[in-house]
Amino acid sequence: MYSQHKFVTFIADNKNSTMFKKSKIEKQLNLLTTVSQHLNQGSYKRYTDTVAWHNVFFQQITSKIDEKIFSCLFSDKMGAPNAPIRQLIAMMILKEGHGWSDLELFENCEFNLLVRKSLGIYDIDQTIPTASTYYLLRKRMVEYNQTHGIDLFAEVFKTITQSQIAEFEISGKSIRMDSKLIGSNIAFYSRYQIIHQTLCLYAKDRESEILKILNADQQKQFMELIKEDSSKTVYRSTKEQINKRLNETGYLIYTIINICNSLEDSHFKTLKRVFKEQYRIENDQKIELRPKEEISAQSVQSPHDTECHYRNKNDQPIKGYSHNVTETCNDTGLNLITDLQVEPASEADNSFVIPSIEETQKILPQKIENMHTDGAYNSQANRDYAKQNDINFYATGMQGAPGRYDLNNLAAEHTVLDKQTGELIQATKAKNEKFRIETASGYRYFDNQEIERSKLRLYLDQLPDEIKNKRNNVESTIYQLAYHLRKDKTRYRGHIKNRIWATLRCLWINLARITKNITEICQRTITKLNNCLLANVLQITYFYIFTITRLELNGKIRFE
Repeated sequence: MYSQHKFVTFIADNKNSTMFKKSKIEKQLNLLTTVSQHLNQGSYKRYTDTVAWHNVFFQQITSKIDEKIFSCLFSDKMGAPNAPIRQLIAMMILKEGHGWSDLELFENCEFNLLVRKSLGIYDIDQTIPTASTYYLLRKRMVEYNQTHGIDLFAEVFKTITQSQIAEFEISGKSIRMDSKLIGSNIAFYSRYQIIHQTLCLYAKDRESEILKILNADQQKQFMELIKEDSSKTVYRSTKEQINKRLNETGYLIYTIINICNSLEDSHFKTLKRVFKEQYRIENDQKIELRPKEEISAQSVQSPHDTECHYRNKNDQPIKGYSHNVTETCNDTGLNLITDLQVEPASEADNSFVIPSIEETQKILPQKIENMHTDGAYNSQANRDYAKQNDINFYATGMQGAPGRYDLNNLAAEHTVLDKQTGELIQATKAKNEKFRIETASGYRYFDNQEIERSKLRLYLDQLPDEIKNKRNNVESTIYQLAYHLRKDKTRYRGHIKNRIWATLRCLWINLARITKNITEICQRTITKLNNCLLANVLQITYFYIFTITRLELNGKIRFE
C-alpha cells in the first residue's frame, strides 16, 4: 500500500513531461460515419438511451479517468501514448467486468457498437487502440508499481469513486467489510515439486553455463533432475525415496548457489530462498531437510508465483491472496465499494481494518461512525482504534469457541457460572489481579483479559438483529467480485496483477449498482409522471361530467 504523499510527489516530478498530452473526452462527430446516423428508430433509441449500461459506463468510468495519473509513465525517452489512456484503462475494466478473454475484448471493441460507444468511439471508421499499445501500458504500470511501490490503478479507483459518491450524495457514516481467499493461477505442488520446479526454472536458460561448473557426477545428477517429470516421480516413489532425492537435490542446489553467483537473476534469488526455507546447514556443513513444522505458510508455494502464501481455512487449503472489500452501508439508496486491500493469504483479516478505514475516510464526505464486520476482524487493537476515533465497532461474533465458564459476574460478585453444569462457583482473588476457582483437576485461573473477552462476547451476542444483519449484504459483493472465477482461482500470477484484477472488478461492480440505481430512479419518475397525468385526466373528465350533469338538470342542454 502506498501513501498519498508518495503519489503526489511522483506526479509532481513528472508533470513537466513534454511527451504526454491529455486526450479530449468529446470529439467532433463526422456526419457521414457517425453510427447513430445509420440506425433505425428502435436501434437509435437503445443506442442513445441515457440509462443503458454503455452510456452510463462512458459517463461514470471512461470520461472520469484522470489521465494525469499516468503522465509518470511517459517521458522524452519512453515516448507518448499513441492511444487515449482513458480508452485503454476503460478496455481493461470492460475485460474484467464481462469476464472476457483478450481475444473477446478486442473483438467486441472492434465490432460491438455498444462497447465502442462505452469507450467514446462514435464513428464507424474510427480505429481502436492496438493490442501492442494495450499490453505495453499494462506492462509499464506493473513495472512502475514494482519500482516505486505506487499502484496507479488504485488511484484511478479512488478518483472515480470519490466523484461518484459526491454525485449521488452517498452517505459514508456506516461501512461494512468482508474478505475472500482467492487462489493464484498455480498448481498445487508437493514439497519435492516446489524444489524441483524452482531448480528447473533457473536452469531453463542457463543449462550449458551450469554444466561447466559442475563435476561429472553432479552433471549427471543435474541432467537427470531437469529431464524428469516431478509429478510422476512423486506418484511412483515411496516416502523414503522422496526424502533421499530431496537430500541429494539439496546438496546439488547448495553447490549451484555457491558457484553460480555470476549468473544471478530473479530465478536465482528464488532458488536461494527455496533452499533457505526447505533446508538447514549444520555446523559440520551437513545439509538437512527442515521438518515440515518449521516450514512457514509464507514460504514459496510455486516458483511461478513467489508472492502467494498458503492458508488452510475451513479445512480448505489455498495458495493465493486475501481480498478485503469495504463498502458503504446505508439502509436505503446506493452503496458503493470504497476500498480494496489485497495481501497474501497468510494475512489475518483483522489486519485489514485500520488501513481500510483510513483509505475509505479519504474519499467519504462524512466521518465514519459505524463499522460492521464478522468475528474474524475482532481484535483488541481494532477495538482500541475504533474507540479512539469514535467509531461504533459492530462485529457479529468473536473468533474461537465460547469458554466453559461465564465470567460476567466475576469482578463484581466473585462468582463464575459453569455453563456445562449450571453450577454457580465461588471464586477467590489470587495474585497478579487474577481470580481462581477450584475444580476436580485443580485450580482454574482467570485473568483480566479473559474477563473482558467474556463481557465482550456477551455484548456481541445481545446486539439487535437489525445491527447484526447489516453486514450480511457485503457477502453479495464478495460473490460478485469472484463471479467469473473458475474454482476460485484467478487468471493471473503475482501480487500486483491480482490487485489490478480486483480493482477493475470493484469499478465494474460499482458501475452495475449505479446503472441499476439510475434505472430505478427513472422508472419511479416515469411512474410518478404517469400517475400525475392520469390524475389530471381524471380530474378534467370529472369536471366535464359534473358540468354537463348540472347543465342537463337546469334544462340548458337538449338532445335531438
